[in-house]
Amino acid sequence: MRQSRTAYAVTSLLLAVAFTVAGPLVGEAAPGPAASGYVALGDSYSSGVGAGDYLASSGDCRRSSRAYPALWAAAHAPSSFTFVACNGARTTDVLESQLGALGPRTGLVSVTAGGSDSGFSGVMITCVVAGQRACLSAVDKALAHVDGVLPGDLDRLYAAIDARAPAARVVVLGYPHFYQLPGACSSGLQTPARSAINVAVDRLNLVIAKRAADHGFTFVDVRDSFAGHEICSSTPWLRSVDVLHPTESYHPTAPGQSFGYLPRFSAAI
Repeated sequence: MRQSRTAYAVTSLLLAVAFTVAGPLVGEAAPGPAASGYVALGDSYSSGVGAGDYLASSGDCRRSSRAYPALWAAAHAPSSFTFVACNGARTTDVLESQLGALGPRTGLVSVTAGGSDSGFSGVMITCVVAGQRACLSAVDKALAHVDGVLPGDLDRLYAAIDARAPAARVVVLGYPHFYQLPGACSSGLQTPARSAINVAVDRLNLVIAKRAADHGFTFVDVRDSFAGHEICSSTPWLRSVDVLHPTESYHPTAPGQSFGYLPRFSAAI
């Protein structure tokens, strides 16, 4: 009996040593390096239009070193940072042109998408130059797209992100209200138009949040963080109409990126 136990102990020791030297048994996958790269996708709210200090290499995409993705990457030093968000990108543009940056080593993805699809830049131009009736009509047309077309486009985008970066935590960020109501503006759009635009932002965020949740992604609502800093407030973090730089109109300023978007994004990770 003593010899049998001794033999068993020796055999167990040899097996343990062999496993340690040779690694896992055949058919058992060895764990690979943890996914840790960060990829920033999306439209102008992620590229940083309105924040200034644009990267020369980004061209018309107008990626800013003051945008929340660049600020987060500078503070946290991920193993890699790929910044492909682009001014004017629609959901289909993100799907077709930006997802090549994703892969199995991607550990974090951020994305804003949906605002450009809804034509909000065109809506705002209409609201500014064509009067309240035309403004309200343009808002209604944008909402028809938000309710009818955007959900399917977001589903296709989110499914593709999940397929290309299966290990990633995906954070989907929404959009702030444009106007403080009542606000301090003495000119510009009338209150009904400002209110309609804010309601349209609410509907847009609702659709985005629902589609993100259905795909298991984290939705970040920034409306509260911008509260008190909308257009017509005393300290706005959003640009109003900029005649000299029209592309920058209705986009977050540098403080909007660093105090409005960045803290909410960081808290969601």
